[in-house]
Amino acid sequence: MSHHPTRPRSGIRALFVICVVATLSVLSTGCANDKQVISQANQFHSSLEPAVINDAQLNRYIQAVGDRIIASAQELDKQGFGPASHKKESAAWMFDKGGMKFHFVNSKTINAFTTGGNHMYVYTELFQKCDTEDELAAVMAHEFAHVYARHVQKGMNRQIVTMLGAAGVGAAGYAAGGKEHGAQYGSAAAGLAAMAGQYFGMSYTREDEDEADRLGFQFYCHAGWDPNRFADFFRKMIAMGMDTQSAAMSDHPTLKSRVEKTEQRVKNLPPESKNWRQQPVATPSELRQYQQRAASLANTMPNDQQLQQSKELLAALPRSCLTPRDQSLPDQEAAQVDLIKKLQAARDARQGQAQTSQRRRQ
Repeated sequence: MSHHPTRPRSGIRALFVICVVATLSVLSTGCANDKQVISQANQFHSSLEPAVINDAQLNRYIQAVGDRIIASAQELDKQGFGPASHKKESAAWMFDKGGMKFHFVNSKTINAFTTGGNHMYVYTELFQKCDTEDELAAVMAHEFAHVYARHVQKGMNRQIVTMLGAAGVGAAGYAAGGKEHGAQYGSAAAGLAAMAGQYFGMSYTREDEDEADRLGFQFYCHAGWDPNRFADFFRKMIAMGMDTQSAAMSDHPTLKSRVEKTEQRVKNLPPESKNWRQQPVATPSELRQYQQRAASLANTMPNDQQLQQSKELLAALPRSCLTPRDQSLPDQEAAQVDLIKKLQAARDARQGQAQTSQRRRQ
């Protein structure tokens, strides 16, 4: 399959279709459900697929690590483990080894994320920074925990409220500005509303991230990796200078606090946790070979930033990431405002077409 960057126009069209469908489906039911989130995630995956590494060896490796995490979570699920959000619908689909997929994505960004359905992504830059499989497994367990707790569903519900609120404020601004300043006032008002909605929603996101650490830690430990290594990648990001924002102004807890909470969770493990330990999926030398293979393949294919469509979608759609806001993407609030503008423009265009068709019939 040849890989070419998707044209911006296609990205806008896909963005509009996915977001309108998501908006209408959520409004019709009152809240997002698994079916809606899985559908949205699958559509996003198709836009990102050219940057997904499709290699038999690497696929087998990352999926073997992921399947161990999934099997661990399934056992805990049988014991009733998890928050109320996990138990509101059947979770059987989350444990489908053939359906739940982990992917390496060609990217220079140190991050991992999920859009809440059957797909979870690890950026190759993060993979290259892993000194042990424990670090990779901890990241992957964190991402699966977002799926397990249905955090993206919660994010969709919050985002729809923000979008509709901002659109309503934008309309009011347009009316206040009149013909001369309507567009300017409407855009500014919508932007402020979206920013306010994003800021006041941060505490929920921080709670989700802390919950993903807590759940992911249990999946990771029960799957046999070293509990003392779970926070190693957090420590590494601190050393790289990635813990600069205060918790109040970030969509994630501070890395320092995440390390401290992990250390406390290690202390609280039961004595029998020593029996959970297993050998890693790959030996240290095999891990280095996989990293070298991923680096070599990355040079032959586009990265995530060369795919305009996936970049636009990832900026605007609810997703859960390992690290604070992805600096390679537009600001979330700016993406929200841009989304509102595109939805309004598409709506106006459709109304204009309908009026033209009606005049022709007359």
